[in-house]
Amino acid sequence: MFANLSRNDWLLFAIFSAIVLAAPILFMPLGAAYPALLQKFAIFGIFAIGFNILFGLTGYLSFGHAAFLGVGSYAAVWSFKLLTMNAIPAIIFAMICSGLFAAVIGYVTLRRSGIYFSILTLAFAQMSYNLAYSVLTPITNGETGLQLSHNDPRILDRMFFEAGAGLPSPDFFGIQLQGYGGFYFCAIALLICFYLTIRIFRSPFGMMLKAVKSNQNRMMYTGFNTRPYLRSAFIISGMFAGLAGALMAVTDPLAGAERMQWTASGEVVLMTILGGVGTLVGPVIGAVVIKYFENIFSSFNEQALHQTFSFLPDALETPVVKLLSLFVGDGWHLTLGLIFMAIVIFLPGGIMEGVKRVRARFGGGGTGKAEEQSVAEVQPAE
Repeated sequence: MFANLSRNDWLLFAIFSAIVLAAPILFMPLGAAYPALLQKFAIFGIFAIGFNILFGLTGYLSFGHAAFLGVGSYAAVWSFKLLTMNAIPAIIFAMICSGLFAAVIGYVTLRRSGIYFSILTLAFAQMSYNLAYSVLTPITNGETGLQLSHNDPRILDRMFFEAGAGLPSPDFFGIQLQGYGGFYFCAIALLICFYLTIRIFRSPFGMMLKAVKSNQNRMMYTGFNTRPYLRSAFIISGMFAGLAGALMAVTDPLAGAERMQWTASGEVVLMTILGGVGTLVGPVIGAVVIKYFENIFSSFNEQALHQTFSFLPDALETPVVKLLSLFVGDGWHLTLGLIFMAIVIFLPGGIMEGVKRVRARFGGGGTGKAEEQSVAEVQPAE
């Protein structure tokens, strides 16, 4: 299934790994070096590259991937409640549950393509969201959300340890996953997922998925059955989403139905398109950009703007603050929307297309060629 990686691929992976592991230092000038935000960068990066395996390679646009994110979160919290606070069993259980759920959903939705497939995935996601609030309340705890309690069995933990006075927190064989420890745990998971994604992109399996995107009808006319490949891609993508949901529960042991809402599915679509559909690094960049705007720009208010522009005369300061307040704080979506419009209009291939143009103008090295190859391979035939 997997193919050997080229020198450029290994170079790309090495540079990506160095940037991820050095994120606490690199993001410090941007005010985004605190662990909670870095964890979001890593978790949603996993969510986005998993979604890109489906959308970027096959061209099948899912509007319901948040359902697998929610299933992964619920499964991880149940693992914490029933078995152990160790994160590894929770992650494994979450990926199995989300993979099985993706297999069921994919069996139904992949019978259609195009907009019909997208609408079906959206319908299943909304159905899952509503079920989590109503019929499945004994499992999901409804609006309150699923969370830990003192009365949880935690069978494996109680076999070796006595219950403490407070609520336990997730760990990795005794290493607490809070603060930067939690970030590096998520970062290692991101690097593993990124490595697997490179292997999938370069494998014969990945080439089959790219052929589906290029011209599925032509493949079917030759008697080639594309559905098993599509189902496999859908399941793998769902398991990546389940892993992201499990990591959310690891960093914050709480699962709620809001993670399955259609807005979360739309967010991962924006991340992938913003960074670059079908590229390796693009979806992660898109996830970082959107989460940065959500957490940094949304924190600005008029008082912070007044402090920033206090050097201006009062006659200029007030109108400048009034204007900029439309784009920060509660209006951060407007800024994100303008950036997204600019990317779609001027860089249809996303941020990675801009990187490709810059490298073409000023010259480039190996990693650029690797990314350029991944972009070219997923472009549909004319």
